[in-house]
Amino acid sequence: MSRRVVITGLGPVSGLGMGVDANWQRVLAGEGAIGRVRAFDPSGFACQLCAEVEDFNVKDFVPKSYRKATKVMARDIGLAVAAADLAARDAGLVTRGNADNGEATSYDPTRMGAHIGAGLIVAEIDELTAALAEATDDQGRFDYHKWGSEGQGHLTPLWLLKYLPNMLACHVTIIHDTQGPSNTITCGEASAMLSMGESMRVIQRGAADLCFCGGVESKINPTAFLRKHMTGQLNTDNNETPDKAVRPFCQTAAGGVIGEGGGIAILESLETYEARQARQPGSGRVYAEVLGFGASQSVNAAKRNLEPDPEGRSIASAIRAALREAQIDPSAIDLIIPFGAGVPAGDQAEAAALRTVFGDGLAKTPARSIKPLVGTCNAGAGGLDVFVAAKTLFEQTIPPAVNCEQPLDGVDAATAESRKAKLNHALVYSVGVGGQNAALVLKKAG
Repeated sequence: MSRRVVITGLGPVSGLGMGVDANWQRVLAGEGAIGRVRAFDPSGFACQLCAEVEDFNVKDFVPKSYRKATKVMARDIGLAVAAADLAARDAGLVTRGNADNGEATSYDPTRMGAHIGAGLIVAEIDELTAALAEATDDQGRFDYHKWGSEGQGHLTPLWLLKYLPNMLACHVTIIHDTQGPSNTITCGEASAMLSMGESMRVIQRGAADLCFCGGVESKINPTAFLRKHMTGQLNTDNNETPDKAVRPFCQTAAGGVIGEGGGIAILESLETYEARQARQPGSGRVYAEVLGFGASQSVNAAKRNLEPDPEGRSIASAIRAALREAQIDPSAIDLIIPFGAGVPAGDQAEAAALRTVFGDGLAKTPARSIKPLVGTCNAGAGGLDVFVAAKTLFEQTIPPAVNCEQPLDGVDAATAESRKAKLNHALVYSVGVGGQNAALVLKKAG
């Protein structure tokens, strides 16, 4: 596995906006997207906040010949298709999805892959209503037998194609004609970064030269919203002050907020990227090099893995694995983009893991979470975090720290403005509910 892997395109989609510039400018300004839910009436929920993607139409991001297919795209799928289109254009790639007038594509389709993290897509309530109404007994109670014999007949024939998690990668691969290795990872909040690790390995071993990777998810749906409430991880105290709701690594943290979106990145072999540049001068740039990847599984039997191990041992294990592959010491890390969802138990476990890995050096290493701005985008969270990590290295700018007036011991996360800095290496990691962890070490390009 000697091939070097670089990030050449970024496609963030979030409540902050669509694409690199819209998201980066608002991140630098510390300007958040969290507000009251607009997609449905949230008044029956204890937490009424989220960070929604506004004014989105997937038809703006697909070729005209593919617009009929958007009828069977759930919102998660549409956002992933948009993120992939943005990433490809940002990288200067010519694919079947954006080629004009027979223009030659940048890569042989068999040398392109796709690995995209997804959540368990929740069906739209309006689509289920008629079917559920026909699946009740004489007392008006739901009847599984009638659901099978009568209820399901009221769903459209292609209904299931809107809600299979693998359809995010499926549509991306069809649109961009990526015929190389493809996979879908559904491991909660760690999905996007695990997918990036998979793409890294595929490129390293020569099975592909380029991969679309990352993750996207939308839980702005009453059913999904209820499920997240049932985890007990949402903030129910700041409905009137949404900009203060998410307080990562702060002693006053009171829970997270659901976000919508994520990010797709373009990973390429450095050698084939350089060859592409020779053929197509000025097409794209290298944001950062991916030096190391690590993954692990936490176990906290006492809490049935609804909360991480309070000592953060497996989080530390994933970070150490990424550092080991990168062949650098923790002291070489100049910036940490943590998960930092503002959930007290999760933040404290992360802080414990970081103290274990970095020791006294942690207090000198800035940790910057963007969850106060975009919420937690679940399977897409790591895609946005990698976008920020890569962009900070490229711009040599540390983003602001938001909503942390009383930081946890030893963590450099106190509220601060953005600033220029010399940045060579960044650590970014994800921590999923259920225990999956993933970490990447990125290096400044050049």
